[in-house]
Amino acid sequence: MLKGSKMLTDIQDAYGHLLSDYHNGRENVEIVEREDGFIDVSRLGPFNYFAEYEDWAEHQKLGIQDAVGRVLDIGCGAGRHCLYLQKQGHDVLGTDISPLAIQTCEHRGLKNSLVTPITQLSSKIGIFDTILMMGHNFGLVGSYKRARWLLRRFAAMTNHAAKIIAETLDPYQTEEPCHLAYHQFNRDRGRMGGQLRLRIRYRQYTTPWFDYLFVSKPEMEDILEGTAWQVERYIGATNTPTYIALLTKRLCS
Repeated sequence: MLKGSKMLTDIQDAYGHLLSDYHNGRENVEIVEREDGFIDVSRLGPFNYFAEYEDWAEHQKLGIQDAVGRVLDIGCGAGRHCLYLQKQGHDVLGTDISPLAIQTCEHRGLKNSLVTPITQLSSKIGIFDTILMMGHNFGLVGSYKRARWLLRRFAAMTNHAAKIIAETLDPYQTEEPCHLAYHQFNRDRGRMGGQLRLRIRYRQYTTPWFDYLFVSKPEMEDILEGTAWQVERYIGATNTPTYIALLTKRLCS
């Protein structure tokens, strides 16, 4: 395992402890806290992070078929996507900010892994054919400005025919008053409506606060405007606002 320049401390690695404990047989739940006090608790979260291909949602099965060549899996978690691609014969590098998430991936058989935040990824770790951001992990871009900065970095660490398989959700497909109020709270302070400020809690562990960005399709296309990337097509999920944007590089004029 390679090590990045920044790592979570053990007490901050709530997500990693959740995955490690679940991998070792402890039933648990995922607790996500939003800055406005909203709490989301999911028993399916840990199960989904370890789900085998046959248990994935149909849009994920379709989306991952676009992976080609050498693959970078950003925010690989417990490794459900990178381990599947590794079994399919791809050269895969799984990355995550959580040391225990990467340790769990290694225990499950991932050959190449890196503990690092998304902001430290660069061509120094190699050139890739596919960047995978499944599990809503396009959200790791965090904000409009950082998304465009990261997309420039991704362009420099991929070949001319590279793809980004980016999963996200449209945050505006909701009628929940608490979510609608939070969208307005964000807009009032100059943030995108779906720019969440979150932290993960598990037992005595708590991550630092971090930004996670959900975007509509028009917002996705606005972020991509003027970058090296364009939407080739969308793959929608069934009965949820989740979708995958398959991004490819623009042809040079």
